[in-house]
Amino acid sequence: MPRRLTGFFAHGRLTAIPVRPVVRHELLVHLTDTLFDADRTYSEGEINDAFRTVHDDTAALRRYCVTDGLLVREQDGSSYRRVLVDA
Repeated sequence: MPRRLTGFFAHGRLTAIPVRPVVRHELLVHLTDTLFDADRTYSEGEINDAFRTVHDDTAALRRYCVTDGLLVREQDGSSYRRVLVDA
């Protein structure tokens, strides 16, 4: 985990979603790298379950990841896949 993100975690859980876009993006890249494989599609429930392991606001994390281009919503509208990006 990048050093500047450690202050946002306590006991393995995310305590706050960073407000600064650059730091939030770095956090989202870390989470998507950690929680999701690039070679598969996830249901919205699977995405929520994975995010729930670190934070209760799964909708915000999912929305930020889609907005930042880290997760793409598939044509069916109910599944997602991870997008590989350079951090």
